Amino acid sequence: MTTPDAPNSASGAPAKKAPAKDPWDLPDVSGLTVGVLGGTGDQGRGLAYRLARAGQKVIIGSRAAERAQTAARELGGAELGIEGADNAECSRRSDIVIVAVPWDGHAKTLEGLREELGGKLVIDCVNPLGFDKKGAYALRPEEGSAAEQAAALLPDSRVTAAFHHLSAVLLQDPEVEQIDTDVMVLGESRADTDLVQALAARIPGMRGVFAGRLRNAHQVESLVANLISVNRRYKAHAGLRVTDV
Repeated sequence: MTTPDAPNSASGAPAKKAPAKDPWDLPDVSGLTVGVLGGTGDQGRGLAYRLARAGQKVIIGSRAAERAQTAARELGGAELGIEGADNAECSRRSDIVIVAVPWDGHAKTLEGLREELGGKLVIDCVNPLGFDKKGAYALRPEEGSAAEQAAALLPDSRVTAAFHHLSAVLLQDPEVEQIDTDVMVLGESRADTDLVQALAARIPGMRGVFAGRLRNAHQVESLVANLISVNRRYKAHAGLRVTDV
């Protein structure tokens, strides 16, 4: 009969546990192509610019290829490694796809790209927000969050959530050399969240921090409403830092 404290090897010595994986031992993502759906909007343009400036191959996606190509040229074009294409081509040609479309077009965009996004690592950075005379406030999608809506609409994709709390102004400013902020990363697979953390770390000053599974995405998306209030009061471009990690 085996007891709970019985030796686990023939020699009588307890079996050694495999060493825990270093959470900061992240994969090399420098050779991956990143697509940005909604890359002609402020947030999408900013992310495309920062990743390309860090040496990442980037494809900007838009409903109209011409708009995407114009945005790519304005951000540096081939010299910076940025191309423009329609959303479907952008999705097909990319290894990682960032979703940075407006919330009101989120579901429709993803429904139309289900096949092209199959098997892809998808990073949703959409923040469902409403605005009234009191300012910004969080919306609660039926699925729980924008990221969970994406996961429901893209059953053949690996959906993660990240890049919610970044200032589009700072991202697009060529005079800003680094952006000192943390990126909250959520997802169901450690391999996938490690890839997203590594991508965030390509941008000088940034660090990706694992923040839970997709069921925790709502509060991360909602926090943007608080940051908007902070920025308005203090005329700032506030981000987040996680301490003691």
